[in-house]
Amino acid sequence: MSSAQRSVNDYRERARQRFARHERRGEARLPAVIATLAAILLYLVLPEQLLFVPRFVLPALEVLLLVPLIAVNPRRMTRQNRLSRIGSLTLVALIGLSNLVSLGLLVNAMVTDRADDGGSLLLAALQVWATGIIVFGLAFWELDRGGPVVRTQADRAELPLADFRFSQDENHDAVEEVADGSARSSDWVPTLMDYLYVSVTNSTAFSPTDTMPLSTRAKALMAVESIAALITSLLVIAHAVGLLDQ
Repeated sequence: MSSAQRSVNDYRERARQRFARHERRGEARLPAVIATLAAILLYLVLPEQLLFVPRFVLPALEVLLLVPLIAVNPRRMTRQNRLSRIGSLTLVALIGLSNLVSLGLLVNAMVTDRADDGGSLLLAALQVWATGIIVFGLAFWELDRGGPVVRTQADRAELPLADFRFSQDENHDAVEEVADGSARSSDWVPTLMDYLYVSVTNSTAFSPTDTMPLSTRAKALMAVESIAALITSLLVIAHAVGLLDQ
């Protein structure tokens, strides 16, 4: 190893010791709140035929789950307990399952005689697709390495195995270190925007792009998102062609 490389490594080591992971500020709460509220709003404006319960039941329940999560970490995500962890995962699961059910109802509406208003259904398909991007991004964000609180507050040795391998982890020590956390040379930690980007690329390319899933659950979630996005795209194309032929 050259003297220049040793100097860089020494500098990084001193920086890590000075700014330890558990001493950093947690990730900002606001982006996650905005993303969650956007998903709730998209559900509220869906056509009636894509709703399986009264329109305000699920959004009200989701808001009830969101409020205590904000109370625990109003500005920065630095605290977590068992109840808040269960609440955050339940919130994401509720949004995700309701969106998949709406997708099923959309499929049914587009292939039956109930597809009377083609324009509104095409718009609804866009809403379902956009909600899918948000909710899967939130799911990746909540699950990877124990969630946003653990990723910034836990000591490196205590981090769970990584669910995703980001391009920022591609350093000289990434092969050895990515399974334990972010690459040691950078000590980089992903934020919600990184996971939303993964969700966008997965739902448009129908496969991973620059970020690779490592765990079984990450691969399963990405597979479900890809299939849902592919079904939505095929439905939109087929329905649009049908409308043009009329």
